[in-house]
Parts: sequence; C-alpha cells; structure tokens
Amino acid sequence: MMVLVDTPVWSLALRRKLTDLNANERRLTKPLAELIREGRARLAGPVRQELLSGIREEERFNRLRDYLRVFDEQALEAQDYEEAALMHNQCRARGIAGLPIDFLLCAVAGQRRWQIFATDHDFPRYARVVSIALFTPA
Repeated sequence: MMVLVDTPVWSLALRRKLTDLNANERRLTKPLAELIREGRARLAGPVRQELLSGIREEERFNRLRDYLRVFDEQALEAQDYEEAALMHNQCRARGIAGLPIDFLLCAVAGQRRWQIFATDHDFPRYARVVSIALFTPA
C-alpha cells in the first residue's frame, strides 16, 4: 500500500541533522527510509512546498529540491479539494478543527486508498470521523 508522508516526517529526515534528533525522532526516520526504498512513499505538492519554504541558503534549497524531484507527484484535482472541504465540515460538526492542508492530505490519501504517515496528533482525531488509514511504524 502507498503511503502519503506528511511534512514533519519528511522534515525530520531531510531538513534536520541526525545528531539533532532525539531517539523518538530518529525512530521515525527509519520507516520513511524503508518506504522510500520500497517505492511506497508518496509526496503531495503542498508538502513539497512546505519542505522547500524557509530554506535561506540557495545551495541547500537546490539540493533538497533536486532530491524531492525523484518523487512522482500525484496531480490534485477539483475532487480532491471538494473532498477536503467535506472532510473539514464533517470534522467541524463533531468539534474537531484542523488545517486545510491536513484535510487535503486526508482527501488525497482517502480517495486513493493510501495510508498517511504523520506525527501530528490531529490525524488520529480526523480518522475517528473520516475514512482515512494511518501508517503506524513497526
């Protein structure tokens, strides 16, 4: 099964030094490396943008940009945005707030029957309301 990886997971592996990560953070980078090796890691355009935003050094930006270009990007369509809005509305009706990008990732993964690999504690809350599958590292 394909796994849509959220920004914080990519960021741990690609934007931070391994020596700066605590044990739990290092534990999260290993399953990402396995997903990449297996060809199951998926990257969404908004996540790509978040990862590249805020990098001050042009050389570092270019290295990360070039690395991320290896990953095919699922084209987003009107239906993805509509489903994201519907998911947002369903969660809000149950008292669960979230960010638009989170619901876009939920919609993309849900419609394609992918799992979501996220460190954000909001995703398990969304999963109680909308139909998404979460990736749990072994």
